[in-house]
Amino acid sequence: MENKYMCEETIVHQDVVKDVQSQIINENMSDKLSKFFKAIADPTRMKILYALKFKELCVCDISIILNMSQSAISHQLKTLKENDLVRSRKEGKTRFYRLADEHVHHIFEVSLAHLMEEHDEKDL
Repeated sequence: MENKYMCEETIVHQDVVKDVQSQIINENMSDKLSKFFKAIADPTRMKILYALKFKELCVCDISIILNMSQSAISHQLKTLKENDLVRSRKEGKTRFYRLADEHVHHIFEVSLAHLMEEHDEKDL
């Protein structure tokens, strides 16, 4: 059975391998990146981040927008905050949340653009 993801013969391109090895991210950054993607991989957290793209929102607003309990939203916001994806400010007894920075918004734009691209079936 042919595996289209493997070379038919083993030829190591030493110059290419050394070049990539010298530029690849280190273990520490790889772990941080993995945690980052795990934080945004949850569908509820993804919806929260997407909602915050438009406006600063409090837990009450987010719970209504997503039709979920405030407790559930609060739990998800804690994870997002721990991963520096959202920031908050307190106004009286209400805490408002916003995206941590423009990079978070940009990640969504680029990801959605990628998903909306049409790919050749042969490449999939």
